[in-house]
Amino acid sequence: MPQSVVTDSSVLVALLDPRDQHHGWARAAVANLSLPWLTCEAAVIETLFLLERTEAARLGRLLRDGRLRVAYGLRDEIAPVLDLMGKYANVPMSLADACLVRMTETLPDPVIVTTDRDFKIYRRHSRQVVPCLMP
Repeated sequence: MPQSVVTDSSVLVALLDPRDQHHGWARAAVANLSLPWLTCEAAVIETLFLLERTEAARLGRLLRDGRLRVAYGLRDEIAPVLDLMGKYANVPMSLADACLVRMTETLPDPVIVTTDRDFKIYRRHSRQVVPCLMP
């Protein structure tokens, strides 16, 4: 089991929205993963933008009860995040994706839980595959 579970907005939406095509997969995928799940501010903002009010309230509960923890901000990491976005500008890499990839470079034994296939393209530390759990 990975030591650091990093959640992308795509899996948070899938987990919280029963109409999402990956809802069942997301519920099963996170059921046995250690808590808290970690994410970045940008992924929380993306998730809130994509969810309807009811599901957004569920995201709030995950944050309030500590199951989901915002563990990364841009204050100290702006240069490496912008470098990643520049490197993958042709994809294009979102701010949230760049933050999550950077998180995997700084956390012990990380895995990103996501439904976003772009994470198969991205590399951490320039050459290493980003460890992912995806459908």
